[in-house]
Amino acid sequence: MIPFSVLDLSPILEGGSAADAFCNSLDLARLAEQLGYRRYWLAEHHNMPGIASAATSVIIGHVAAGTSKIRVGAGGIMLPNHSPLVIAEQFGTLESLHPGRIDLGLGRAPGTDQRTARALRRERIESADDFPQDVMELLFYFQTPQAGQAVRAYPGAGLNVPIWILGSSLFGAQLAAALGLPFAFASHFAPDLLLAALRIYRDGFRPSAYLQSPYAMAGIAVVAADSDREAQRLLTSLQIQFVNLRRGQPSALQPPRETLDGFWTEAERAGVEHAMVYAVVGGPDAVGRGLQQFIALTGVDELMITAQIYDLAARRHSYEIVAAVREGMSVA
Repeated sequence: MIPFSVLDLSPILEGGSAADAFCNSLDLARLAEQLGYRRYWLAEHHNMPGIASAATSVIIGHVAAGTSKIRVGAGGIMLPNHSPLVIAEQFGTLESLHPGRIDLGLGRAPGTDQRTARALRRERIESADDFPQDVMELLFYFQTPQAGQAVRAYPGAGLNVPIWILGSSLFGAQLAAALGLPFAFASHFAPDLLLAALRIYRDGFRPSAYLQSPYAMAGIAVVAADSDREAQRLLTSLQIQFVNLRRGQPSALQPPRETLDGFWTEAERAGVEHAMVYAVVGGPDAVGRGLQQFIALTGVDELMITAQIYDLAARRHSYEIVAAVREGMSVA
């Protein structure tokens, strides 16, 4: 059975704080490690009142220090917001502290609105168009230094931290294939180009010193509970967050509701359902069927599972159900 991993946005709950979110992330990471998940990734977002992982490398260090085996990384770092040298030094530091356990996923979007992106970058002129060059520069900093190399990453040089290309379009697939890097598609919120991106990645893949054959991961939202009805109720927290974001009113993660009638318009409902077309929601049987169908459809090498569930106990239980379902799939 293919490995399962966890994508955590370190959600800030309504009535809670970032400190609470960090405690919850570490708690969930420790559970994921016990349950056999392969990776625990955190994502860079800014100016989002419901997401605490803005300083992504810092929270990665927090989670890695509180666990012992699970790989911990970024899913991802939004590289246009940073200089490649700074990221090489940050992740060189993480790799030095936690050798063999750090992943670096890279995205070319800002992870925020344009006004906040300008505030992040100040006078820097880099943009998403510079992404391929920045990726290659970052790869260079992780290699063994060359004679006469004037700028080196200390720490970072020679550590070869594994780099992934993340994407929600065809661009990332093409770049990952050309550079011979692993590829992760954000199908948990951008489903439209998933199959086309996987095909382009696999068809165009060039073996490299980093990877000899294509390795593709797909993100998928999974909300599991003891019953289909309870899972649908828990899902409403994520649906509310989607709607608020699209209204330009990002919010903390809200408690679940019995119904969203009267909250969203039909157009908003259709938009959320489209964005979450691959989401797997239900009791153990429904989750097992849904995950098997998604794996068969995509042929991915790994699943990256995200679950924006308000109650920590319910969120833990969702990942426990998924792990048990995976174990049953492995035995079968």
